[in-house]
Amino acid sequence: MQPYELSLTAASEAIRTRKLSPVELVDSVLDRLGTVEPQLEAYVTVTPEQARRAAREAERDLAAGRRRGPLQGIPMGLKDLIDVAGAATTASSRVRADHRADADSTVAARLTAAGAILIGKTHTHEFAYGLTTPQTHNAWDRDRVAGGSSGGSAVAVAAGTATFALGTDTGGSIRVPSALNGVVGLKPTYGLVPRHGVTSLSWSLDHVGPITRTVEDAALVLAALAAHDPRDPASLATSGDYRPGAGTDLTGLRVGVPRNYYFDHVDPEVEAAVRRAIDTLESLGARLVEVEIPMTRYIQATQWGLMVPEATAYHERTLRAVPELYQADVRILLEAGELMPAGDYVRAQRARTLMRQAWTRLLDDVDVIAAPTVPVTAVKAGQDTVTWSDGTVEGVSDAYVRLSAPANITGVPSLSIPVGDDTAGLPIGMQLLGRPLGEPVLLRMGHAYEQTRPARRLATV
Repeated sequence: MQPYELSLTAASEAIRTRKLSPVELVDSVLDRLGTVEPQLEAYVTVTPEQARRAAREAERDLAAGRRRGPLQGIPMGLKDLIDVAGAATTASSRVRADHRADADSTVAARLTAAGAILIGKTHTHEFAYGLTTPQTHNAWDRDRVAGGSSGGSAVAVAAGTATFALGTDTGGSIRVPSALNGVVGLKPTYGLVPRHGVTSLSWSLDHVGPITRTVEDAALVLAALAAHDPRDPASLATSGDYRPGAGTDLTGLRVGVPRNYYFDHVDPEVEAAVRRAIDTLESLGARLVEVEIPMTRYIQATQWGLMVPEATAYHERTLRAVPELYQADVRILLEAGELMPAGDYVRAQRARTLMRQAWTRLLDDVDVIAAPTVPVTAVKAGQDTVTWSDGTVEGVSDAYVRLSAPANITGVPSLSIPVGDDTAGLPIGMQLLGRPLGEPVLLRMGHAYEQTRPARRLATV
């Protein structure tokens, strides 16, 4: 096994025991990147000289006994919404082509302090306003979408050009590309990870979180990120050790299995894989409980009703000054936001309050809800719609956001894990949703499931 193939957890242990040096790991990842990046286009910018310099520094620190923790010497990718001092933050847009950050974002600063090494900035759907990341190719099939908006981060992790990465999630943008590329994606509780220095799409829906190869990897990254930051008004005053432990016994935990919404208009192969995974959770001791998802007819209207006007407000000046620099799909959405009545935004806010209350009651009865992350695997690049067996036609973006949006509206944590592949060899994801600040339970359950399956290989590209 080459160093670039190692999970974060395995690489960290190899570095700790001096079986692998940070220089060897970074060199391996950069060599891999040089081989596959022309086919995948996961990165906006790559910083090889800085990465190698940081690896040498990490090696010197370790030799001198200065160990910072499990992320020391680990190569990472950061979505190109996340500020790094002196580096470009383009949001994969011509609008930001000349923008350079004056200071680190909170998350970049915390990861650097923990010893992680930046490989480069990864592509996003322009300003995170989309679910496909059209610049980037799926790690398992170059003719298919990577998912979005954190498509570059998910592809980099799936292909071995970053050991872990950060994404952002406003309507599913960590979990969707994670599911489509066969990696782990965690959208934390709203406010758990600070967003200072991260370009916003929608203030009240934005989250920052890790994309990794294993659930334990995600726990290690989350531990480095989760702490209060007064510069983010939504930041929560909490932190913790999120490592899930080695056990697989889920006795006493209740898993909610939706009887509505989450299995409506879902590809049969996706449904079958997720239901098999749920059966595995039951075999590990969890108790399955049928649940009814509340207020389903309002979910997508509430998501778009919040996101569209907030995004337009953020872009108001540049949309009027340089509209021609936006990609057509993003510009249309931003212009639509200028036409949305204030009353619709207020009604979406009211609906969110009611939805949060309803989900609180729902999660009083179960510890976790298990459901598909997305209803269909990666579609062909350029495909605009999905046609279901009953003849219903759904836009690709609507299909991908449909099952992930509830966690953004309510702010509850959601963990996407790979649970198999369809007959075309494309990954299938299952998401586990829990109570606010319920990450330890999600990570414990996801890790227990993961232990029942062989380690997933990297994409062969």
